[in-house]
Amino acid sequence: MRITADMSLYPLTDDYKPTIIAFIKELQSVEGLEVVVNQLSTQLRGEFELVTGAVQQCLRRSMEVCDKQVLVVKYLSADLDIASPPELD
Repeated sequence: MRITADMSLYPLTDDYKPTIIAFIKELQSVEGLEVVVNQLSTQLRGEFELVTGAVQQCLRRSMEVCDKQVLVVKYLSADLDIASPPELD
């Protein structure tokens, strides 16, 4: 089953940008995972096991570097086209 995820990472530190960038770059290195980054969040698309496994693995590594952070994730059981914005009618 293919799913779509929308997530935002909030490191609870003054120097938060390196943690966010490292987290996104690690997600982008996962083969078969589609990753789209915008100003507010990061979207992922792929097979259920790939998406959820990548989030778990990348979050664990991120928490080993920056132990105080919040990750907000929304999972959708649909394969949305995240590469282009939706058309509003």
